[in-house]
Amino acid sequence: MTTPVATPVNPTRVSSVDAFRGLVMLLMMDSVLQIGLMALTYFSDSSVWATLAFHTDHVAWTGCSLHDLIQPSFSFLVGVSLPFSIANREQKGQGFFWMFGHAIFRGLLLMLLGILLRSIGAPITNWTFMDTLTQIGMGYVLLFLVAYTRRQLMLWIAFVTIVVGYWAAFATYPLPEDEFDYARVNVKAGDPGKMEGFAAHWNKNVNLAADVDIWFLNQFPRKKLDKGRVVDNPFMHERSGYTTLNFIPTLATMILGVIAGMWLRLGVSQGLKLTLLIGAAIVGLGLGELSEYLGICPVVKIIWTPAWVLYSGGWAFAFLAFFYLINDIIGFWHWSWPLLVIGANSIVTYIAYHTLRPFIIGSYKTHFGPDVFKFMDEPYDAVKWEPMVQGAFVLLTLWLMLLWMYRNKYFVRI
Repeated sequence: MTTPVATPVNPTRVSSVDAFRGLVMLLMMDSVLQIGLMALTYFSDSSVWATLAFHTDHVAWTGCSLHDLIQPSFSFLVGVSLPFSIANREQKGQGFFWMFGHAIFRGLLLMLLGILLRSIGAPITNWTFMDTLTQIGMGYVLLFLVAYTRRQLMLWIAFVTIVVGYWAAFATYPLPEDEFDYARVNVKAGDPGKMEGFAAHWNKNVNLAADVDIWFLNQFPRKKLDKGRVVDNPFMHERSGYTTLNFIPTLATMILGVIAGMWLRLGVSQGLKLTLLIGAAIVGLGLGELSEYLGICPVVKIIWTPAWVLYSGGWAFAFLAFFYLINDIIGFWHWSWPLLVIGANSIVTYIAYHTLRPFIIGSYKTHFGPDVFKFMDEPYDAVKWEPMVQGAFVLLTLWLMLLWMYRNKYFVRI
């Protein structure tokens, strides 16, 4: 059986990919609306607000919310774009070694950007490798190498090797002693991150990747501010349970994206492409759910379990299939124009969101007064809308900035 190879069609932008990327960036930024705070403070009896709060935050450990799909979708889309990028560079006359050098540069730059963002406000460089950009950068060179082969068989072999190998590494890693004090690694009684039975191999801060971080992250200088003094701060555990080794299964997620990107470039009918995307979505979601149901592997985003790779990958294929159907097959892309504005400059969106929020809020208060966001807060109203209004103005300001870049064709690429 031969595997299909993408035909050398002209590498053009795909509306569905940019729209999907724009949705991912918008979901990332919606946390500025502080919906969870509003739901907890003012609407604790509302099922609607409870649902909104759930899907604008991460789940505690197992399971999935809409917010949990942001990082895997972003990583997946990095892979989707790569076959188009390689084709575009080849049309410009770039050879393998030039593109390989660019892949190394891009990977290092993404890693450094992630570290820079995580170091804002820290007394010294915060050497952590858990930011989305850093995780993508750590696996990007390997992603380029497997994508450059253009062979789906090679991509699937790499994917299966990573998923099965990563599962086996965790599954065979020894569990802690029965008397182990979970409280010292921020796992309290009743914490969903403390699972029983075979699933305990993927417990919060007590697993293979967490132990690797205790060694690895302490190879870097670690400091913190304590009562105005800079003191040593050795790494013991990550508060939420994220780990550096997440970049390995993240690479598997990006490989799924490369496969999707190759499907989009195939010289076949749009209907067949849509069928492939929908089929992959069904298989991914089914295998992810089945892995947890059978007790083989829990679906945990925070440590990017193999079951999470399958489950979140299924959702990524499903979202891409939806946008591909509406935007590219039906041709009704106009509805997603606000998303296209965001998706066309995703790296700018990511960095601006993490760095410009205080500046934007402070500027509004400077020029329009400290109460500028309180115009919906009436003395007789029990609800104070200021947090949500403030967030809405931040989103609007960032979108207008991206609109200006879009209209003037300023597209930042790394």
